[in-house]
Amino acid sequence: MNFAAFDLNLLHVFDALMRERSVTRAGEALGLSQPAVSAALNRLRHLLDDQLFVRRGNDMVPTPRSEDLAEPIREALAKLETALIGDRFFDPRAAERTFTLLGADFFSMLLMPELATRIAAKAPNIAVRFLDSAKGDITRLLQEDVIDAALERPLTTPDWIATELMFDSPFAIIASADHPAIAGKLVPGTALPLDLFCEMPHAIRSIDGSMQGYIDDALSSLGRRRKVSLALPHFQSVALVVAKGKFIAAVPSQFARVVAPSLNLAIFEPPIPVPVPEIKLYWHSRHTNNPAHRWLRQEIMEAVRFIWNTGDRP
Repeated sequence: MNFAAFDLNLLHVFDALMRERSVTRAGEALGLSQPAVSAALNRLRHLLDDQLFVRRGNDMVPTPRSEDLAEPIREALAKLETALIGDRFFDPRAAERTFTLLGADFFSMLLMPELATRIAAKAPNIAVRFLDSAKGDITRLLQEDVIDAALERPLTTPDWIATELMFDSPFAIIASADHPAIAGKLVPGTALPLDLFCEMPHAIRSIDGSMQGYIDDALSSLGRRRKVSLALPHFQSVALVVAKGKFIAAVPSQFARVVAPSLNLAIFEPPIPVPVPEIKLYWHSRHTNNPAHRWLRQEIMEAVRFIWNTGDRP
């Protein structure tokens, strides 16, 4: 292979295929047609003497050779982009690209309407897609540039992942306002009695099937436990189940305030002190000084502050 004559644009195609595992989605990310991506892949296969990606169902699965090349190519492209762009001004009005975020439905419901409106007004050719937390390991997704940023509770991450605190998210307990054990007996806004809290069946949001969380750790320190009877992957489904009248649930207080009026839910304080999770923004540090990525992070933080200050607190 004559590297001097190598088309570096092929590396962008390779990187997009590694992220998207689809010729069609890689083309959409790069602004190329499907035939153009296929042609580039064929050139890469010829130059590198490897299939690189093998079709399996609807996905393009990387070969071992591609797995070996992925990180060095991704790092090289990031360094080139930083070197060429540096701290130049980013013009969102002229930019054409797609940003990918990841988080719970808590964020897609509370934050994305405001963030999407802001981005649409300032950057009409920028698209945003929001992936569910169940998509996979955040460290891997950031390392492979599958996502630009993640919005999550505290995580244990390697040093190369950068973070910024967005807001604190204390827990609230939601129950149907008509629940027979609560209606007319307890005042919303107060703490649920501990014995009642432990006796009532709980629904929890869990993306990995785990049946415990922050609340259970706090109860365990007091020698108590609650009755977790249902685990669901989304906060919205938890709220809908609670509205049916049997279950109660511990959810982020900001989420509780948003859904309570429409679902006729009563909101209570936990019966014991529970550590307050810090909601953070996570991204790969190689993008810290990238002007487009910096603009995205700034828009996210401004959207959070706006919602916070207007009372629709995220």
